[in-house]
Amino acid sequence: MNKAEQFINERLLNRTEKGSLRKLSAKIFPVDFCSNDYLGFARSPQLKNAINETLLHMPHYGNGAAGSRLLSGNHAFTEETEAFIADFHNAENGLVFNSGYDANVGLISSLAQRGDTIISDELIHASLIDGARLTHANRYSFKHNNLNDLEAKLKVAKGNVYVVVESVYSMDGDVAPLTEINNLCERYEANLIVDEAHALGIFGNYGRGLVQQAGLENKVFARIVAFGKALGCHGAIVLGSRALRNYLINFARSFIYSTAAPIHAIAAIRSAYQMLTDTDYRPLIAEKIALYSRLISNSGIQDIQPSPSTIQTIIYNSNQKAKFAAETLQNKGIDVRAILSPTVAEGKERLRICLHLFNTDEEIKMLVDQLILLKEHE
Repeated sequence: MNKAEQFINERLLNRTEKGSLRKLSAKIFPVDFCSNDYLGFARSPQLKNAINETLLHMPHYGNGAAGSRLLSGNHAFTEETEAFIADFHNAENGLVFNSGYDANVGLISSLAQRGDTIISDELIHASLIDGARLTHANRYSFKHNNLNDLEAKLKVAKGNVYVVVESVYSMDGDVAPLTEINNLCERYEANLIVDEAHALGIFGNYGRGLVQQAGLENKVFARIVAFGKALGCHGAIVLGSRALRNYLINFARSFIYSTAAPIHAIAAIRSAYQMLTDTDYRPLIAEKIALYSRLISNSGIQDIQPSPSTIQTIIYNSNQKAKFAAETLQNKGIDVRAILSPTVAEGKERLRICLHLFNTDEEIKMLVDQLILLKEHE
């Protein structure tokens, strides 16, 4: 065994011993409380029909883009879709990336230069962290949603300053105090970047997100809106000024050097957005969130993380306990996954529960009943 193979095996063994080894599974459970398909678009026959109808009007579309958008991969329909989405979000312009990861890495890594400063919430997504790591900028993190700590970092920031947050955090489901954060950014002339991945479809008028719910769409520097959650599609868009769009086309490496998404993927995104404009799903999903919140608050379970979003958590404090709880629920046909360290901090391992529009009231009640039994038998 050579040194590289030895290194790989040692790292895998270390993960195994800690109970944190990740594995792929293709198993499907009857009741979904795991996926990010909050509005059920990924399984929607209505969306599938809308996509097919859209493609019928483009008989000559290719199976693949056959190049980056700077080569053969651009299409008028893609640019029309970007304009449609930007208008929906009351943004000047937008640029579609192949994934939320690509969008976050491309945006952050291309913006901040040597001498600039990135200040991020300590719980931002790994893709935003990775984007920051690719820069030569000064980097600080502030305690989660802590305005005093953020201000302390702003006071020592230099160069162009970028404050990076999520509007809804993917592991706890809690929300950022965007108005207060924006006020600090304005006071210290910092640029606010907000990842809205888990807010789309859930918050704001017709699911436009928390930035628009707070009336900040003309104040934040950039928003990242991902299509792989409530929209049930794939990809993401960076929303901002026309100058920002042109800058990313020229300097965002994850955009420049990626084969463009095929037209089928763009048609899916456009059709899903059209469904958002036609129906306000927010009150419907809010009913599911309210039911779960009421049941869990009356359950006697102490280790809950209250959340106004579709993401709910129960802390188990170890990989082993969280994995056992998830496996017990899965044996009952309920798909809930354990989130283990190092994805979350050690001691903060948890069940991550995602609520969906398609979850029946009976399924939600069954889930809470099973959670109560789990806690009683700990």
